[in-house]
Amino acid sequence: MKTYPKQQYLQALYLLLCFLLLPFFSSAQSKPKVFVMEIKSEIDPRTNRYTKIAFDAATEANADYVLLVLDTFGGALNDADEIRKRVLNYPKPVYVFIDNNAASAGALISLACDSIYMSQGSNIGAATVVGADGAAAPGKYQSYMRSIMRSTAEANGRNPHLAEAMVEASVDSTLSAGQVLTLTTTEAIKYGFCDGVAEDVEGVLAQLNLQQANIIRYEPGTADNIISFFLNPFISGILLLVIIGGLYFELQTPGIGFPLLAAVVAGIFYLVPYYLNGLAENWEILLFVAGFILILLEAFVIPGFGVAGISGILLVVGSLVLIMVNNDNFDFTFVPSDELMESLISVVVGMVGAAVLIGLTWNRLVSSKAMDRVVLRNSFHSNEGYRSSNAAGHLVGKTGLAHTRMTPSGRIMIDDIIYDAQARDGYIEKGDAVQVIDQSTFALRVKKV
Repeated sequence: MKTYPKQQYLQALYLLLCFLLLPFFSSAQSKPKVFVMEIKSEIDPRTNRYTKIAFDAATEANADYVLLVLDTFGGALNDADEIRKRVLNYPKPVYVFIDNNAASAGALISLACDSIYMSQGSNIGAATVVGADGAAAPGKYQSYMRSIMRSTAEANGRNPHLAEAMVEASVDSTLSAGQVLTLTTTEAIKYGFCDGVAEDVEGVLAQLNLQQANIIRYEPGTADNIISFFLNPFISGILLLVIIGGLYFELQTPGIGFPLLAAVVAGIFYLVPYYLNGLAENWEILLFVAGFILILLEAFVIPGFGVAGISGILLVVGSLVLIMVNNDNFDFTFVPSDELMESLISVVVGMVGAAVLIGLTWNRLVSSKAMDRVVLRNSFHSNEGYRSSNAAGHLVGKTGLAHTRMTPSGRIMIDDIIYDAQARDGYIEKGDAVQVIDQSTFALRVKKV
């Protein structure tokens, strides 16, 4: 094949252009990715779950770096510890930008990061463990907090003794003797706890030479927004109202109908968000289910209303209260008393609201077209074989047969006429012989012969 001088010239020019443009293509393809997430709230199960989902998203995005923007006064120790381990074990570098406060649990999470950057006027420290009343927790909790603060600082080459001083008062003469350590931005730089000062995320990236990086800002997905919507106290109160109101209406109507379905759906919308956010423990959900089953047994199996029904109601209400607070297997040491009271008030308000709703809507509900499908409105005439129990005093002492199973209410047949009746004791099977012993306004009272 012949090659002409003009073709040789074009080939050489093409190769030269490829050689010159290669660095630009390489830099575009190798442009680092920085994944940015924010924690600007109390450290609790919701924050714990948020960080787990965010780190999973960073892995899926194949991010080269993770930047955590932090502003918190602290929160639950167990959740902070899980976040700390998640940060330490993440395979890519994790940096933190303290935008105002990193107190208590926030200080622990910050120490787990590879580099710490702070804005002017920020603080880090004050990691003393406190209980529900705001006072310092018992010594075993302080000891555990000191140990994880030391080990976390050591893991990233920071002074473990200063980290420990953030938990309990230090006697180090270089610091405020007798005070729990809290460092300003300037002090944090002086003692090696801060790697730089920045005013925003872009300033942090500039100090890391990542100005040209692709920034991926994490935003919770639709499912997480829906979960947050149902965690709203107002929405939770409405769901409680539907649960309690649905159970009440179901107990007032025979069979399984719409009220029970509404209560079940509301229960799912109430429980699932709290469970996904780590607030609802497995045993709390089991208490709710057990209480629900007892109520159903009381309504459809066990005659009357007694121990099973009352126990079921107590279990349901108790579980709904406990689900809303961050206890650890019956350990309420770090559950503020006001949170427990708020949870109880929410449930009580839901119950009262359900009672008010029942009172206001009962007559309208019964007379609505929707209830025509489930409520019998036909008239029963004597020529059709029906008799009113008010005019059945002459039947006292007579015997007949149970026309239906009586649990304890049902129907009996005497002289080929059907009457509403109620068994005095226990159950009576269909076809059993019965005797009328009394009558009430609406039914005969019978006993098994």
